[in-house]
Amino acid sequence: MSVSATFDSPQQVAERLQTTGYVSSPRIANVVHLAERLGKPVLVEGPAGTGKTQLAKSLAESCGLRLVRLQCYEGLDEAKALYEWDYRKQLLHIAQANSSGGDEEDADLFHERFLLTRPLLEAIRSEEQVVLLIDEVDRLDIETEALLLEVLSDYQVSIPELGTLRARTTPLVFLTSNNSRELSEALKRRCLYLHVGYPDAERERDIVLAQVPGIDAALADKISQLVRSLRSLELKKKPSVSETLDWARTLLLLGADDVSAELVADTLPVLLKHESDIDLALKEFGA
Repeated sequence: MSVSATFDSPQQVAERLQTTGYVSSPRIANVVHLAERLGKPVLVEGPAGTGKTQLAKSLAESCGLRLVRLQCYEGLDEAKALYEWDYRKQLLHIAQANSSGGDEEDADLFHERFLLTRPLLEAIRSEEQVVLLIDEVDRLDIETEALLLEVLSDYQVSIPELGTLRARTTPLVFLTSNNSRELSEALKRRCLYLHVGYPDAERERDIVLAQVPGIDAALADKISQLVRSLRSLELKKKPSVSETLDWARTLLLLGADDVSAELVADTLPVLLKHESDIDLALKEFGA
């Protein structure tokens, strides 16, 4: 039986995500709902560690869909992103054709069975709907970014030897970016836009409660308030949501039921990763 994701409303998106412990905002739920209805990719931008990648993972998990991930990096090329030919199988096919008296020209070397599919082609050729995560797309070279345009426009890939391979199902596509460089307008035009920033204290408390089993609600509230205060400082690197969760797990491990000045001083390296940031925080909070 075919598996696919359909949402009747943004509320249903939020409820599905909640089953995996992902606490969405109304904006997140609305954009995901529209993307599914319109068949459009979502470009998710924002600081590192705010749940951009986790959004795609949680959506796949909550809908029972397979996650196909393309991790972007400088130097990523077509062979790693789209496809390449399996030369070993092609040579074996030639050898078998020759041994049976066939003609090498009739060996049909460029057949889909000789393709090594990479994440982009794998996602659109899947028999069942998948969630395609194109992670840290801003790390791609500008030239390589152009590879995405055909896939994101029409969910198809053009292969010179085979022609155009079109999607069997429309994937749910999420591209994440940490804003390390400006993406092309052509890429942005093809996507719905979603900015995932640092959550407010109330939502961050709910995230802590959802992701850290056994933590007390009052402690979760104090954690979120203190982290919010830290982010108001002029830090080299503000603590991310993932670091908030690490800190909450640390306090739980230490058996803390309150956040004392001494405890903050001892555990700040879980939240802050620069000595100058730690010194500033200790000075600012008088710890």
